[in-house]
Amino acid sequence: MLVAAGLAIGLGGCASGSGDDVTTLNFFQFKGEALEDFDQMIADFEAENPDIRIVQNQVADADTLIRTLLVKDRIPDIITLNANGNFGRLAEAGVFRDFTDEPVLQTINPAVQDILADLGSYGDEVNGLGYVNNANGVIYNQAIFEDLGLEVPETWDEFIAVCDALKAAGITPFYGTLADSWTGMPSWNALGAYPAQDDFFDKMREEGENVGPDSEVSFQKNFPEAMDQQYTLFSNYMQEGYRGRTYDDGNAAFANGEVAMLLQGIWATNPVKQMNPDIEMGIFPYPATNDPDDRLLVSGVDVVFTMGKDNPKEEAAMRFIDYAFSKDVIEGFAASQNMVPSVEGAELSDDPALQSVKPYFDDGRITGFIDHQVPPSIPLTQIVQEFLFNGDTEAALAALDNEWRKVAARTIPVTTGEDQ
Repeated sequence: MLVAAGLAIGLGGCASGSGDDVTTLNFFQFKGEALEDFDQMIADFEAENPDIRIVQNQVADADTLIRTLLVKDRIPDIITLNANGNFGRLAEAGVFRDFTDEPVLQTINPAVQDILADLGSYGDEVNGLGYVNNANGVIYNQAIFEDLGLEVPETWDEFIAVCDALKAAGITPFYGTLADSWTGMPSWNALGAYPAQDDFFDKMREEGENVGPDSEVSFQKNFPEAMDQQYTLFSNYMQEGYRGRTYDDGNAAFANGEVAMLLQGIWATNPVKQMNPDIEMGIFPYPATNDPDDRLLVSGVDVVFTMGKDNPKEEAAMRFIDYAFSKDVIEGFAASQNMVPSVEGAELSDDPALQSVKPYFDDGRITGFIDHQVPPSIPLTQIVQEFLFNGDTEAALAALDNEWRKVAARTIPVTTGEDQ
């Protein structure tokens, strides 16, 4: 990692022009599977812009390395990151440029930008531009549903009825993969998104050390139903031995038609299709409510574009960013990465799984991953995994509140934006 950091830092300082009339830009890029897509994008851009040369610097452990670059004041000219809690904390620190007045912002789905704003920003600034989104929902085998005459559930009661109908037909509803602890998180994020609406985490941060069963909001007060729902799915509708099975096991079982659904997101569809190219899959949001109109699709901004606050090559960097957000370019990238493009009016690929979530993006009924709002020092994944083993809702929620209080007690509030 130190060698990689050294290379990244070195490249961060190589943004000088390679010729009198050529501006060279360092492009910091975190997504290994997108390396070839960005190579092609860069080649096409450079063909149209011979006065700009872009050097792609694809790195592992981007969250750590970008902090190293920022500390060294060797900020890359163009940056892509995953829009997670780390991105939000960096944005709050005021290290990224404000894109508020950039015309490209007006082309992006406002619901995507709302997800970024919820992660954090420097005052009222817009510190990143959402590029492509994933979708965290229930993946289902369309052929199995059709054979049994099952409709996509729109309420929690309908969801449970579908699970019961599958069991009655001798088909396992879900494949559990808790040997990989993180695989409990997609369903926790999706079901927990409902009680996390109405500024839940802002209120949690305000409560700080006072979070608990008697505070205005807390995990103990707001999350019991969501946790009970999650445990219902795992304890009643999984295959035998789900505690010892892995993510890869689950993808293989679903690809082979052994189960009807996976509690995963769009990221699992590519590995499934590699094993069974002919499988027909769809995705529906977790219907944790009994009002169909209240359904929400949890989505993360998989790639966000940004740059440093005082970039001396801002004009050239923005030319590349504007190019990346043009409809034909973002459509090609999103289709290759099996993602949803952020630009309004951009077409999704004809993949049935993507098409099934399109209405939620069109209507703005998307919300972010709530684990991005939880401080990283809280052992959230481990607490959720243990809960799914023992079903003790009260203990799990008390542990989350206790961990939140501990973080609040040792955290010194930092003002951001105009107050700093």
